Amino acid sequence: MPTIKKISFIGGGNMAEAIIKGLIKQNSGVQIMVAEIALERRVYLNDTYSGIKVVENAAEAASFGEIVILAIKPQQSTSVLSTLEKNLHPDQLIVSIMAGIRTQNIEEALESGTRVVRVMPNTPALVGAGATAICSGRKTTTADLDRVETIFAQIGQVVRVEEKQMDAVTGLSGSGPAFVCMFIEALTDAGVKNGLPRAVAAQLAVQTVLGTAKLVHESGDHPALLRDKVTSPGGTTIAGMHALEVGAFKGTVMNAVDVATHRSKELAGK
Repeated sequence: MPTIKKISFIGGGNMAEAIIKGLIKQNSGVQIMVAEIALERRVYLNDTYSGIKVVENAAEAASFGEIVILAIKPQQSTSVLSTLEKNLHPDQLIVSIMAGIRTQNIEEALESGTRVVRVMPNTPALVGAGATAICSGRKTTTADLDRVETIFAQIGQVVRVEEKQMDAVTGLSGSGPAFVCMFIEALTDAGVKNGLPRAVAAQLAVQTVLGTAKLVHESGDHPALLRDKVTSPGGTTIAGMHALEVGAFKGTVMNAVDVATHRSKELAGK
């Protein structure tokens, strides 16, 4: 990543760690400073990732990087931005991974002309398999988006969207891992109900979801086409699918994404 020399993280939680891990794994050569208020977490990051600097003072980290990644809880945004305002300068690019916080909110809290990119990653980024959406603020350039995409490509796939679509992204890929985990749990419990040892049921459930996702991704076929390939007339799969239709499986999943999207809008005050 030759165009980025220094990155600051305000907040050293799981998502910040995933990004740091990806940068280190790719031998990017980027200098990294992390501001983390929790002592235990600072010690962990220092002990786990050599070559990064971990500090308690957010202001110190804010003035360090040419890119500053805000990896804090949305509820902390107002107080943290107020604290950081005097330590940031116009040449820095601000990247926010705070759910529900619009670029306009951040721009208005900082110096006029500040460039802001909003990012919505998800938890599979922790294993380098994330799905990340990025969108630009009012002053952001194409070059800015290119740099941010380069960072998040280290932990998975990246798509560019308009900011008005970010709440839907939050509902789909941001909350989606929790929905998938519930499905895996349900498959596992069903296996146990039908006589499988829990360890065996869990292994089969996880691999089935993982393998099917990989098949959809690599084949490029529509999921419905791949579904039909294992649905023989009068067989076991169509019987199970009928039960899912009776239980409104697809509609329930769509409703879950709708509700999560609506909640994202609520958090943004829309």
